[in-house]
Amino acid sequence: MNPPTTLRAVIDLHRPLTLTALLCAAVLLVSVPGIFLDGRTIVGDPAWLKPTKFAISIAIYNLTFAWLLSLLTRWRRTGWWLGTVIAAMVAGELVAITLQAVRGRASHFNYSTAFDGAVYSLMAFMIVTVWVATFAIGVILLVQRLGERSVTVAIRASLAIALAGMAVAFFMTSPTAEQMVTLQQGGPEDVIGAHTVGMPDGGPGLPLVGWSTVAGDLRVAHFVGLHGLQVIILFAFALIALAGRHPRLADDAVRTRLVLVASGSYAGLLALLTWQALRGQSVVAPDALTLGAAAALAAATAAGTWWALRRTRERV
Repeated sequence: MNPPTTLRAVIDLHRPLTLTALLCAAVLLVSVPGIFLDGRTIVGDPAWLKPTKFAISIAIYNLTFAWLLSLLTRWRRTGWWLGTVIAAMVAGELVAITLQAVRGRASHFNYSTAFDGAVYSLMAFMIVTVWVATFAIGVILLVQRLGERSVTVAIRASLAIALAGMAVAFFMTSPTAEQMVTLQQGGPEDVIGAHTVGMPDGGPGLPLVGWSTVAGDLRVAHFVGLHGLQVIILFAFALIALAGRHPRLADDAVRTRLVLVASGSYAGLLALLTWQALRGQSVVAPDALTLGAAAALAAATAAGTWWALRRTRERV
């Protein structure tokens, strides 16, 4: 389960997925300078910010799945085709987002013209297809052992978290209360859906990511959940790397329990961030209820970690 060490080895993991990651790198060569050189804004953000964020996220996602599919010992051909579907869909989504940035138009929730509506509808189809393909890959990975048990558990748990994080985006597609009123009155609505809860999109946001600082923002939970795929797997590998210096971690059963605790804690964080956003509360302005829930989650994580390590002391 050693990672590839050369660019050719990385590309050979799954060519459609890795070549799409290279496409993302090419987009970044244009979009990153565009953030600073193009003064246009779209819904309050620099026009090239969204292509930049999506290119980075898609590249990480694709390379992770290319590696995961290389681990398959059964259903390899099915896995390859599912990976190819994902590569085609996310490449199409990136092209659509970049096209809209070139046009100076919003890529998401935009129904202001027939063309804009068609682009967004096509993107929605693509992301649903990616979710279904990711779920199918998760099922395939569920029925086979992938090296050490701690790593196997990390892969399975992180895929479940990533699927939940992707599903958070479906909350964004529903009309807001204001949009619903307009639609019920029979009037046209140029924008249907939003990532901000409690205020219109485009208000004050955090640097780089743009997450709202004055209202709930579902992109926070979406981001955290989606990239739980990398966080939990890297955590499992970090435990293996630390095993040589910390004897308690030499036991794979202990590492497995720690992975389970970390996965449960991360899932709890995803749920907390989703709940906070749906209540219209900014991630940087938690109220007492949110802080209390966060404290309870931290306490449960600490207790779970103590439990996992205590079991080791009893056996020694």
